Amino acid sequence: MTHTRHEIDPVIHSPVRFSIVAFLIGLDECEFSALRDAIELSDSSLSQHLTVLETAGHIEISKRKVGRRSRTYIRCTDGGQGAFRKNLQALATIASSNAESLSAQS
Repeated sequence: MTHTRHEIDPVIHSPVRFSIVAFLIGLDECEFSALRDAIELSDSSLSQHLTVLETAGHIEISKRKVGRRSRTYIRCTDGGQGAFRKNLQALATIASSNAESLSAQS
């Protein structure tokens, strides 16, 4: 028997990356500065976490010109959405099984 924790994607499980994917999941895409402000990270910290998520295939990053400036846009991939949902399910399963065992001990 394998414990449910093994189903958790360690890339998304980080609280910051979990927050990033949770924010992106309901959007078509998001501009870098809006994501940075929503998650309350510095530019460099957000960039590092986005690189990890992009390498894992959970997000896609694109750059486009807006006027004279280049803007960075981020979107959650189908794989990222699936991994996020799988993590939520695994966490719910772990929490509910722990709650059941606590109830049984009372």
